[in-house]
Amino acid sequence: MASTDPEPLWRHLLGDQLRGIRQDRGQTLTETARRAGVSPQYLSEMERGLKEPSSEMIAAVAGALDTGLVDLTLGVSERLRELAPAQPAQADVRATLALAA
Repeated sequence: MASTDPEPLWRHLLGDQLRGIRQDRGQTLTETARRAGVSPQYLSEMERGLKEPSSEMIAAVAGALDTGLVDLTLGVSERLRELAPAQPAQADVRATLALAA
């Protein structure tokens, strides 16, 4: 039976990842925001998935957390893969496309 739950939004998983890294490093929201050059309110909104941050903002916060973009985005991608509804097998997709033609 296929899940009808929508896929989680990338910005929500990014926020969770940022918050987790920050807390693991023992940094406060204010400290990380200062190091990244953003306001604490903006960082809080990023962490709660309320902002769709630019790549520059993501890079700034990643740098403030002493992590790289590759590690950050891989963590988000892995979590997305865990939470995303199961995708139909490639053969099922081809069969559906053939029927639609």
